[in-house]
Amino acid sequence: MGDRGTTNHSEVTDFILVGFRVRPELHILLFLIFLLVYAMVLLGNAGMVAVIMTDPRLNTPMYFFLGNLSFVDLFYSSVIAPKALINFWSESKSISFAGCVTQFFLFALFIVTEGFLLAAMAYDRFIAICNPLLYSVQMSTRLCSQLVAGSYFCGCISSVLQTSMTFTLSFCASRTIDHFYCDTRPLQRLSCSDIFINKMVSFSLASVITLPIIMVIIVSYLYIVSTVLKTRSSEGRKKAFSTCSSHLGVVSVLYGAVFFMYLTPDRFPELSKVASLCYTLVTPMLNPLIYSLRNKDVKEALKKFLEKKNTIL
Repeated sequence: MGDRGTTNHSEVTDFILVGFRVRPELHILLFLIFLLVYAMVLLGNAGMVAVIMTDPRLNTPMYFFLGNLSFVDLFYSSVIAPKALINFWSESKSISFAGCVTQFFLFALFIVTEGFLLAAMAYDRFIAICNPLLYSVQMSTRLCSQLVAGSYFCGCISSVLQTSMTFTLSFCASRTIDHFYCDTRPLQRLSCSDIFINKMVSFSLASVITLPIIMVIIVSYLYIVSTVLKTRSSEGRKKAFSTCSSHLGVVSVLYGAVFFMYLTPDRFPELSKVASLCYTLVTPMLNPLIYSLRNKDVKEALKKFLEKKNTIL
């Protein structure tokens, strides 16, 4: 084991991102699909942030969280998509060691931050529906800012730990990453170090992060469903379920893809890539659509925003 660990990771200057193992003639099609989806991610999330920031009617805790969610979606997709698009045309498909570390760090930061933001949004909906008279007091501007800042802080701490654990491994087996971005499992497969402790720490860290988030969301929605079912007004029930179904749709798509990827055996790397594609590009593309199409306030604000732009032009 000592001989295998003699090659230090600092000797690795770059990695090769394999991407999707498809026939060369399909690269153009995949490039166009990636480009279209990424363009929709940019347009949808940047538009959502702009609408929320410019419309006073959306100056509420729910839209404050939604604006931050769109910001996070926009940036963690931008960490992955541009390099993936370039690699469709590049023969080398290389990424520098520093570039790989940066990509890994930023993606880990934003994806964990998104999880905590979704938990904060579930708590916000719980207070709004179960304690509406105390909503403005309990969901104060200060608390909302603290929840968002805490989400970024937890994302940063988690990212630092994951990045330091992964890139202190010795990479002496190969430089070829069987993925379209730098991720934990493909990098671990390249290591000639003993990764048992690394895997245990990664699993523990993922559990510490994921379980509280899921518990907050589940408990919040159990109370929400219980309260909504007691509501006599059918219009009130419809409005509450409409708002909550958007959030649940986002949570389901994100965590469904994450769990599918990490539960897929290593012998099926292409399935892991498809699942990764779902939460790196598809979910950020769908989030603005889910919230805008199912939310009357957002649709009206977007219409007003577009009319103002047309007037200026």
